[in-house]
This record gives sequence, structure tokens and C-alpha cells, in this order.
Amino acid sequence: MRFMAFASRTTKEILRDPLNLIFGLGFPLVILFLLSFIQSNIPVDLFEIKHLSPGIAVFGLSFISLFSGMLIAKDRTTSFLMRMFASPLSASDFILGYTLPLLPMAILQSMVCFIAAIILGLTFNINILMALVVLIPTAVLFIGIGLLAGSIFNDKVVGGVCGALLTNLSAWLSGTWFDLNLVGGTFKAIAEAMPFVHAVDAARAAINGNYANMFPDLWWVIGYAVVIMVAGIWVFRMRMKG
Repeated sequence: MRFMAFASRTTKEILRDPLNLIFGLGFPLVILFLLSFIQSNIPVDLFEIKHLSPGIAVFGLSFISLFSGMLIAKDRTTSFLMRMFASPLSASDFILGYTLPLLPMAILQSMVCFIAAIILGLTFNINILMALVVLIPTAVLFIGIGLLAGSIFNDKVVGGVCGALLTNLSAWLSGTWFDLNLVGGTFKAIAEAMPFVHAVDAARAAINGNYANMFPDLWWVIGYAVVIMVAGIWVFRMRMKG
């Protein structure tokens, strides 16, 4: 349990920057309400609240990567981690210390998204709770991407990689805004090789109560999350040795 003290410090660091928290929670909600308004005036199957809300929830989780990446990058550039390396914490302890405070934040973000969806007409039932559980591996995936980027790049580069690049990738390759079958070809093949569309499809299956259809999409997300987290720990360990 050595990492718990470091996790407590990370929590305090997150709470010192409430504007980023508000933006991460608020921006996906703005998009959800905007697209729902479009749906009410120009009915589009893709923007039905039951179909749209899981995609917005996954898109919102992409902002968690920016938070996690900036945390670790700033600690590196301010030499805080250099001093912390004198402690008995291992690379796994550091990664867990960054991950644990961000996981409740990610779950809260998904909860807020579904609460807004209920206000917009989504039926509240056990399927929403199942969707929250299904989104946990997606949250771990995005946290891991941020930690990996923060272990490699400085805070300015992390802002570009996890801010502009990753949020756009997760948006365009997730099938949230348009049906990937409309594009097809190489674009669809690339999207299906990435975890984002699988995260959305698994959450949509949970919302619809089609639990059997969550797989193998959920396995794709879990596999990516495990690989990214292991890579993050390995890169962090190399940084410690350096």
C-alpha cells in the first residue's frame, strides 16, 4: 500500500486545478445537448439519446488522458519525480498512484453524462449501471495513454498529443458522429483496429441490454488497456533508471 500516500498527493494536485475538471465534465455535456437539440428538430437515428449517450461518454473520457499526461509530465519537468525516486516506490507504485485518483474522476464524468442523458429522455434502468461498469476499462485505457505520453514527452507536447490529437482520434474513429459504414474502406478498417469504436459499441450494447453483444468489443478495450498500462510502467521504469 505504499502507493496510497502518493495517490493522496496526486488527488490534491488534481483538485488544485478545478477549471480543467469543469471543462472535462462540461464540454461533452454541451455536445450532448447540442446534438440532442438537432435530433429534436431533424430526427437522425444516430443522434437518438440511447445511441448517442454512450459515444459521448467515451468521448468525454478522452479528456482524462490530458489530465493524466499533464500530471506526470509536469512532475518530470519540475524535478519532483527526481526527488521522489529516492523513495522506496517502484514504477508500478508510481503508475498506480497516478491512476487511482483519476479513475473515480472518470467514473464521475460518465455518471454525469448519463444523468444528462436521462434528463434528455434516456430511460433509467439497470442497463445504465452496466454501461458504467463497461466504461471502466475504457477509462483505464485513456488514463494509461496519458501516463505513457507523460512519461515520454514534456507537458507542452503532451498538451498536443493528448489534447488535440487523441480527442480528435477518439471522436472520428469511434463511430459517435457518423456511421463508419458510410465511409467504409481503409478508414473503417483503421477505426476497427483501434479501441475507440469497440468501446462505444460495447457501451451501446450495455445500454440496450444486449449483454452478450458486448463481446468481443469489450475484450478489444481490455486488451488495449492492459498493453498500454504495461507499456507505461515499462517506459516509466526506464525513465527511473535514466
